[in-house]
Amino acid sequence: MSANDSPSGQQTTTSASLDAVRNATHDSAFLKACRREPVPHTPVWFMRQAGRSLPEYLKVREGIAMLDSCMMPELVAEITLQPVRRHKVDAAIYFSDIVVPLKAIGIDLDIKPGVGPVIAEPIRTRADLARLRDLTPEDVPYVAEAIGMLTAELGATPLIGFAGAPFTLASYLVEGGPSRNHERTKAMMYGDPQLWADLVDRLAEITGAFLKVQIEAGASAVQLFDSWVGALAPADYRRAVLPASAKVFDAVAPYGVPRIHFGVGTGELLGLMGEAGADVVGVDWRVPLDEAARRVGPGKALQGNLDPAVLFAPTPAVETKTREVLDAAAGLEGHIFNLGHGVMPNMDPDALTRLVGYVHEQTAR
Repeated sequence: MSANDSPSGQQTTTSASLDAVRNATHDSAFLKACRREPVPHTPVWFMRQAGRSLPEYLKVREGIAMLDSCMMPELVAEITLQPVRRHKVDAAIYFSDIVVPLKAIGIDLDIKPGVGPVIAEPIRTRADLARLRDLTPEDVPYVAEAIGMLTAELGATPLIGFAGAPFTLASYLVEGGPSRNHERTKAMMYGDPQLWADLVDRLAEITGAFLKVQIEAGASAVQLFDSWVGALAPADYRRAVLPASAKVFDAVAPYGVPRIHFGVGTGELLGLMGEAGADVVGVDWRVPLDEAARRVGPGKALQGNLDPAVLFAPTPAVETKTREVLDAAAGLEGHIFNLGHGVMPNMDPDALTRLVGYVHEQTAR
Protein backbone atom coordinates (compact mmCIF):
# COMPACT_ATOMS: atom_id res chain seq x y z
CA MET A 1 0.00 0.00 0.00
CA SER A 2 1.42 3.42 -0.91
CA ALA A 3 1.45 6.34 1.50
CA ASN A 4 -2.16 7.31 1.01
CA ASP A 5 -3.72 4.52 -1.02
CA SER A 6 -5.95 1.69 0.17
CA PRO A 7 -7.04 -1.58 -1.44
CA SER A 8 -10.24 0.14 -2.58
CA GLY A 9 -8.32 2.97 -4.24
CA GLN A 10 -9.66 5.59 -1.82
CA GLN A 11 -7.46 8.21 -0.20
CA THR A 12 -7.41 7.48 3.49
CA THR A 13 -5.39 7.56 6.69
CA THR A 14 -1.66 7.49 5.90
CA SER A 15 -0.04 4.08 5.81
CA ALA A 16 2.35 5.18 8.55
CA SER A 17 -0.45 5.93 11.00
CA LEU A 18 -2.31 2.76 10.05
CA ASP A 19 0.86 0.75 10.50
CA ALA A 20 1.25 2.26 13.96
CA VAL A 21 -2.27 1.12 14.88
CA ARG A 22 -1.66 -2.36 13.46
CA ASN A 23 1.64 -2.68 15.32
CA ALA A 24 0.11 -1.52 18.60
CA THR A 25 -2.77 -3.99 18.49
CA HIS A 26 -1.15 -6.95 16.71
CA ASP A 27 -0.19 -8.85 19.85
CA SER A 28 -3.43 -8.16 21.72
CA ALA A 29 -5.19 -11.18 23.20
CA PHE A 30 -8.25 -10.44 21.04
CA LEU A 31 -6.43 -10.45 17.70
CA LYS A 32 -4.32 -13.46 18.70
CA ALA A 33 -7.50 -15.39 19.47
CA CYS A 34 -9.01 -14.33 16.13
CA ARG A 35 -5.89 -15.72 14.44
CA ARG A 36 -6.12 -18.91 16.55
CA GLU A 37 -2.76 -18.21 18.18
CA PRO A 38 -1.84 -18.84 21.86
CA VAL A 39 -3.20 -16.13 24.18
CA PRO A 40 -2.24 -14.92 27.68
CA HIS A 41 -5.91 -15.19 28.66
CA THR A 42 -9.23 -15.66 26.90
CA PRO A 43 -10.16 -12.23 25.54
CA VAL A 44 -13.56 -10.75 26.40
CA TRP A 45 -15.81 -8.17 24.82
CA PHE A 46 -19.59 -7.83 24.72
CA MET A 47 -21.98 -7.05 21.92
CA ARG A 48 -23.83 -3.85 22.83
CA GLN A 49 -21.25 -3.19 25.54
CA ALA A 50 -21.47 0.51 24.72
CA GLY A 51 -25.04 1.48 25.46
CA ARG A 52 -28.04 1.69 27.69
CA SER A 53 -26.70 -0.48 30.51
CA LEU A 54 -24.21 2.28 31.39
CA PRO A 55 -25.30 5.37 33.34
CA GLU A 56 -22.50 7.38 31.73
CA TYR A 57 -23.94 6.49 28.31
CA LEU A 58 -27.43 7.63 29.29
CA LYS A 59 -25.94 10.90 30.51
CA VAL A 60 -24.07 11.77 27.31
CA ARG A 61 -26.94 10.61 25.07
CA GLU A 62 -29.59 12.61 26.95
CA GLY A 63 -31.76 14.52 24.47
CA ILE A 64 -29.87 13.23 21.41
CA ALA A 65 -31.62 10.97 18.91
CA MET A 66 -29.90 7.65 18.15
CA LEU A 67 -29.10 8.34 14.50
CA ASP A 68 -27.87 11.84 15.34
CA SER A 69 -25.55 10.41 17.99
CA CYS A 70 -24.02 8.06 15.40
CA MET A 71 -22.97 11.06 13.30
CA MET A 72 -21.21 13.03 16.07
CA PRO A 73 -17.56 11.87 16.11
CA GLU A 74 -16.64 13.09 19.60
CA LEU A 75 -19.76 11.51 21.07
CA VAL A 76 -19.18 8.25 19.16
CA ALA A 77 -15.62 8.11 20.48
CA GLU A 78 -16.70 8.77 24.06
CA ILE A 79 -19.46 6.13 23.98
CA THR A 80 -17.16 3.55 22.37
CA LEU A 81 -14.53 4.12 25.07
CA GLN A 82 -16.88 3.96 28.06
CA PRO A 83 -17.06 0.14 28.42
CA VAL A 84 -13.30 -0.19 27.83
CA ARG A 85 -12.65 2.12 30.76
CA ARG A 86 -15.27 0.57 33.01
CA HIS A 87 -15.09 -3.15 32.24
CA LYS A 88 -11.47 -3.52 31.02
CA VAL A 89 -12.68 -5.51 28.01
CA ASP A 90 -10.11 -6.70 25.46
CA ALA A 91 -11.65 -4.90 22.49
CA ALA A 92 -13.81 -1.89 21.76
CA ILE A 93 -16.61 -1.99 19.22
CA TYR A 94 -17.41 1.07 17.15
CA PHE A 95 -20.63 2.72 18.33
CA SER A 96 -23.10 2.97 15.47
CA ASP A 97 -26.23 1.26 14.15
CA ILE A 98 -26.70 -1.17 11.30
CA VAL A 99 -28.96 1.27 9.41
CA VAL A 100 -26.40 4.12 9.39
CA PRO A 101 -25.13 3.32 5.86
CA LEU A 102 -28.72 3.21 4.58
CA LYS A 103 -29.40 6.63 6.09
CA ALA A 104 -26.13 7.88 4.60
CA ILE A 105 -27.21 7.02 1.04
CA GLY A 106 -30.54 8.79 1.45
CA ILE A 107 -33.01 6.14 2.62
CA ASP A 108 -35.74 7.85 4.65
CA LEU A 109 -35.66 6.05 7.99
CA ASP A 110 -35.64 6.66 11.70
CA ILE A 111 -34.89 4.63 14.82
CA LYS A 112 -37.98 4.85 16.98
CA PRO A 113 -37.45 4.22 20.72
CA GLY A 114 -38.92 0.91 21.77
CA VAL A 115 -39.49 -0.14 18.15
CA GLY A 116 -36.24 0.04 16.19
CA PRO A 117 -35.53 1.13 12.60
CA VAL A 118 -38.61 2.21 10.67
CA ILE A 119 -38.42 2.76 6.89
CA ALA A 120 -40.72 5.46 5.46
CA GLU A 121 -40.94 3.88 2.00
CA PRO A 122 -40.13 0.16 2.02
CA ILE A 123 -38.29 -1.52 -0.87
CA ARG A 124 -40.88 -3.68 -2.60
CA THR A 125 -40.32 -3.44 -6.39
CA ARG A 126 -37.49 -3.49 -8.90
CA ALA A 127 -37.88 0.26 -9.38
CA ASP A 128 -37.19 0.72 -5.68
CA LEU A 129 -33.68 -0.71 -6.08
CA ALA A 130 -32.61 2.54 -7.76
CA ARG A 131 -32.80 4.20 -4.32
CA LEU A 132 -29.93 2.01 -3.12
CA ARG A 133 -27.01 3.95 -4.59
CA ASP A 134 -23.34 3.29 -3.90
CA LEU A 135 -21.94 4.41 -0.56
CA THR A 136 -18.74 6.48 -0.67
CA PRO A 137 -16.41 7.63 2.15
CA GLU A 138 -17.77 11.14 1.58
CA ASP A 139 -21.21 9.91 2.71
CA VAL A 140 -19.86 9.00 6.16
CA PRO A 141 -17.02 11.43 7.03
CA TYR A 142 -17.88 11.17 10.71
CA VAL A 143 -16.90 7.49 10.74
CA ALA A 144 -13.24 8.02 9.82
CA GLU A 145 -13.05 11.04 12.11
CA ALA A 146 -14.39 9.11 15.11
CA ILE A 147 -12.16 6.10 14.44
CA GLY A 148 -9.12 8.36 14.21
CA MET A 149 -9.95 9.71 17.67
CA LEU A 150 -10.54 6.21 18.99
CA THR A 151 -7.36 4.57 17.78
CA ALA A 152 -5.36 7.42 19.30
CA GLU A 153 -7.01 6.76 22.68
CA LEU A 154 -7.20 2.96 22.57
CA GLY A 155 -3.53 2.29 22.00
CA ALA A 156 -3.01 -1.48 22.21
CA THR A 157 -6.75 -2.22 22.55
CA PRO A 158 -8.22 -3.22 19.16
CA LEU A 159 -11.28 -1.53 17.69
CA ILE A 160 -13.90 -3.71 16.01
CA GLY A 161 -15.79 -2.17 13.12
CA PHE A 162 -19.20 -3.52 12.27
CA ALA A 163 -22.09 -3.54 9.84
CA GLY A 164 -25.44 -5.21 9.34
CA ALA A 165 -25.48 -8.20 7.00
CA PRO A 166 -27.39 -8.05 3.69
CA PHE A 167 -30.24 -10.34 4.81
CA THR A 168 -31.03 -8.36 7.96
CA LEU A 169 -30.80 -5.00 6.16
CA ALA A 170 -33.02 -6.37 3.39
CA SER A 171 -35.58 -7.53 5.93
CA TYR A 172 -35.81 -4.06 7.49
CA LEU A 173 -36.11 -2.47 4.05
CA VAL A 174 -38.74 -4.88 2.73
CA GLU A 175 -40.83 -5.11 5.91
CA GLY A 176 -40.55 -1.40 6.69
CA GLY A 177 -39.30 -2.15 10.21
CA PRO A 178 -38.73 -5.02 12.63
CA SER A 179 -40.75 -8.15 11.90
CA ARG A 180 -41.49 -11.28 13.90
CA ASN A 181 -42.23 -13.58 10.96
CA HIS A 182 -40.56 -11.78 8.00
CA GLU A 183 -43.60 -12.41 5.80
CA ARG A 184 -42.85 -9.82 3.11
CA THR A 185 -39.15 -10.68 3.15
CA LYS A 186 -39.77 -14.37 2.52
CA ALA A 187 -42.52 -13.61 0.00
CA MET A 188 -39.97 -11.71 -2.10
CA MET A 189 -37.23 -14.28 -1.54
CA TYR A 190 -39.44 -17.16 -2.68
CA GLY A 191 -41.75 -15.32 -5.08
CA ASP A 192 -39.27 -13.12 -6.97
CA PRO A 193 -35.86 -14.71 -6.39
CA GLN A 194 -34.12 -12.51 -8.98
CA LEU A 195 -35.35 -9.29 -7.37
CA TRP A 196 -34.27 -10.65 -3.99
CA ALA A 197 -30.83 -11.62 -5.31
CA ASP A 198 -30.36 -8.16 -6.80
CA LEU A 199 -31.47 -6.50 -3.56
CA VAL A 200 -29.07 -8.39 -1.28
CA ASP A 201 -26.27 -7.99 -3.85
CA ARG A 202 -26.70 -4.19 -3.77
CA LEU A 203 -26.74 -4.28 0.01
CA ALA A 204 -23.56 -6.37 -0.01
CA GLU A 205 -21.83 -3.64 -2.03
CA ILE A 206 -23.02 -0.94 0.38
CA THR A 207 -22.04 -2.97 3.42
CA GLY A 208 -18.62 -3.82 2.02
CA ALA A 209 -17.98 -0.13 1.33
CA PHE A 210 -19.04 0.80 4.86
CA LEU A 211 -16.66 -1.75 6.39
CA LYS A 212 -13.82 -0.58 4.15
CA VAL A 213 -14.20 2.96 5.50
CA GLN A 214 -13.88 1.63 9.04
CA ILE A 215 -10.85 -0.55 8.28
CA GLU A 216 -9.07 2.19 6.34
CA ALA A 217 -9.60 4.54 9.30
CA GLY A 218 -8.01 2.05 11.73
CA ALA A 219 -10.45 -0.70 12.76
CA SER A 220 -8.46 -3.86 13.60
CA ALA A 221 -11.30 -6.34 12.94
CA VAL A 222 -14.87 -6.27 11.67
CA GLN A 223 -18.07 -8.05 12.65
CA LEU A 224 -21.01 -8.67 10.35
CA PHE A 225 -24.30 -8.86 12.29
CA ASP A 226 -27.09 -10.94 10.78
CA SER A 227 -29.68 -10.45 13.49
CA TRP A 228 -32.65 -12.01 11.69
CA VAL A 229 -31.06 -14.74 9.55
CA GLY A 230 -31.90 -17.46 12.09
CA ALA A 231 -35.42 -17.33 10.61
CA LEU A 232 -34.16 -19.28 7.58
CA ALA A 233 -33.63 -22.96 6.84
CA PRO A 234 -30.09 -23.97 5.77
CA ALA A 235 -31.08 -24.61 2.13
CA ASP A 236 -32.62 -21.13 1.86
CA TYR A 237 -29.56 -19.57 3.49
CA ARG A 238 -27.21 -21.27 1.05
CA ARG A 239 -29.23 -20.24 -1.98
CA ALA A 240 -30.52 -16.79 -1.05
CA VAL A 241 -28.14 -15.34 1.55
CA LEU A 242 -24.68 -16.91 1.48
CA PRO A 243 -23.61 -15.34 -1.85
CA ALA A 244 -24.30 -11.81 -0.58
CA SER A 245 -22.62 -12.37 2.80
CA ALA A 246 -19.63 -13.90 1.01
CA LYS A 247 -19.43 -10.82 -1.21
CA VAL A 248 -19.10 -8.61 1.88
CA PHE A 249 -16.34 -10.76 3.36
CA ASP A 250 -14.56 -10.93 -0.01
CA ALA A 251 -14.65 -7.13 -0.26
CA VAL A 252 -12.64 -6.70 2.93
CA ALA A 253 -10.41 -9.79 2.56
CA PRO A 254 -7.48 -7.83 1.02
CA TYR A 255 -7.03 -5.88 4.25
CA GLY A 256 -6.11 -8.99 6.21
CA VAL A 257 -8.13 -8.05 9.32
CA PRO A 258 -10.14 -10.74 11.14
CA ARG A 259 -13.76 -11.05 9.99
CA ILE A 260 -16.40 -12.11 12.52
CA HIS A 261 -19.89 -13.33 11.58
CA PHE A 262 -22.72 -13.42 14.11
CA GLY A 263 -26.41 -14.18 13.97
CA VAL A 264 -29.16 -15.03 16.45
CA GLY A 265 -30.80 -18.46 16.45
CA THR A 266 -28.29 -19.68 13.87
CA GLY A 267 -27.39 -23.07 15.36
CA GLU A 268 -28.38 -24.83 12.13
CA LEU A 269 -26.47 -22.29 10.02
CA LEU A 270 -23.12 -22.18 11.80
CA GLY A 271 -21.23 -24.17 9.19
CA LEU A 272 -22.67 -22.09 6.36
CA MET A 273 -21.85 -18.83 8.15
CA GLY A 274 -18.24 -19.93 8.40
CA GLU A 275 -18.33 -20.97 4.76
CA ALA A 276 -19.41 -17.44 3.82
CA GLY A 277 -15.90 -16.26 4.66
CA ALA A 278 -15.71 -15.52 8.37
CA ASP A 279 -12.49 -16.09 10.30
CA VAL A 280 -14.46 -16.12 13.56
CA VAL A 281 -18.01 -17.45 13.92
CA GLY A 282 -20.19 -16.01 16.68
CA VAL A 283 -22.38 -18.50 18.53
CA ASP A 284 -25.49 -17.70 20.55
CA TRP A 285 -26.25 -19.52 23.82
CA ARG A 286 -28.38 -22.28 22.31
CA VAL A 287 -25.48 -24.44 21.09
CA PRO A 288 -22.52 -25.41 23.32
CA LEU A 289 -19.19 -24.22 21.93
CA ASP A 290 -17.74 -27.72 21.52
CA GLU A 291 -20.76 -28.73 19.42
CA ALA A 292 -20.58 -25.42 17.53
CA ALA A 293 -16.94 -26.19 16.68
CA ARG A 294 -18.02 -29.54 15.23
CA ARG A 295 -20.64 -27.83 13.07
CA VAL A 296 -18.33 -25.05 11.90
CA GLY A 297 -15.36 -27.30 11.20
CA PRO A 298 -11.64 -26.63 11.54
CA GLY A 299 -9.84 -23.43 10.67
CA LYS A 300 -12.20 -21.00 12.42
CA ALA A 301 -12.14 -19.35 15.83
CA LEU A 302 -15.41 -19.16 17.78
CA GLN A 303 -16.93 -16.30 19.75
CA GLY A 304 -19.46 -16.60 22.57
CA ASN A 305 -21.59 -17.70 24.21
CA LEU A 306 -22.98 -16.99 27.70
CA ASP A 307 -26.75 -16.45 27.81
CA PRO A 308 -27.16 -12.71 28.59
CA ALA A 309 -29.99 -13.48 31.03
CA VAL A 310 -27.51 -15.34 33.25
CA LEU A 311 -26.10 -11.95 34.30
CA PHE A 312 -29.27 -11.28 36.31
CA ALA A 313 -28.53 -14.27 38.58
CA PRO A 314 -26.36 -14.05 41.72
CA THR A 315 -22.59 -13.95 41.14
CA PRO A 316 -21.96 -17.63 42.06
CA ALA A 317 -24.51 -18.74 39.47
CA VAL A 318 -22.93 -16.46 36.85
CA GLU A 319 -19.53 -17.97 37.59
CA THR A 320 -20.90 -21.52 37.33
CA LYS A 321 -22.46 -20.86 33.92
CA THR A 322 -19.34 -19.01 32.76
CA ARG A 323 -17.22 -21.97 33.77
CA GLU A 324 -19.43 -24.19 31.61
CA VAL A 325 -18.75 -21.97 28.61
CA LEU A 326 -15.01 -21.95 29.27
CA ASP A 327 -14.95 -25.74 29.69
CA ALA A 328 -16.81 -26.22 26.40
CA ALA A 329 -14.27 -23.92 24.74
CA ALA A 330 -11.23 -25.67 26.22
CA GLY A 331 -10.37 -27.58 23.05
CA LEU A 332 -11.03 -24.81 20.54
CA GLU A 333 -8.36 -23.46 18.19
CA GLY A 334 -9.34 -19.93 19.18
CA HIS A 335 -11.98 -18.56 21.56
CA ILE A 336 -13.24 -15.05 22.26
CA PHE A 337 -15.56 -14.89 25.25
CA ASN A 338 -18.77 -12.96 24.61
CA LEU A 339 -22.44 -13.17 25.40
CA GLY A 340 -24.71 -15.18 23.13
CA HIS A 341 -26.41 -11.90 22.19
CA GLY A 342 -26.13 -8.27 23.26
CA VAL A 343 -25.99 -6.65 26.68
CA MET A 344 -29.53 -5.90 27.89
CA PRO A 345 -30.45 -2.31 28.78
CA ASN A 346 -31.34 -3.09 32.41
CA MET A 347 -28.27 -5.21 33.11
CA ASP A 348 -26.11 -4.28 36.13
CA PRO A 349 -22.83 -2.90 34.71
CA ASP A 350 -20.94 -4.20 37.75
CA ALA A 351 -21.97 -7.75 36.82
CA LEU A 352 -20.25 -7.29 33.46
CA THR A 353 -17.12 -5.90 35.09
CA ARG A 354 -16.99 -8.90 37.44
CA LEU A 355 -17.51 -11.26 34.52
CA VAL A 356 -14.53 -9.83 32.61
CA GLY A 357 -12.34 -10.19 35.69
CA TYR A 358 -13.51 -13.75 36.30
CA VAL A 359 -12.81 -14.89 32.72
CA HIS A 360 -9.36 -13.26 32.75
CA GLU A 361 -8.53 -14.84 36.10
CA GLN A 362 -9.80 -18.31 35.20
CA THR A 363 -8.02 -18.44 31.86
CA ALA A 364 -4.69 -16.80 32.74
CA ARG A 365 -1.87 -18.85 31.21
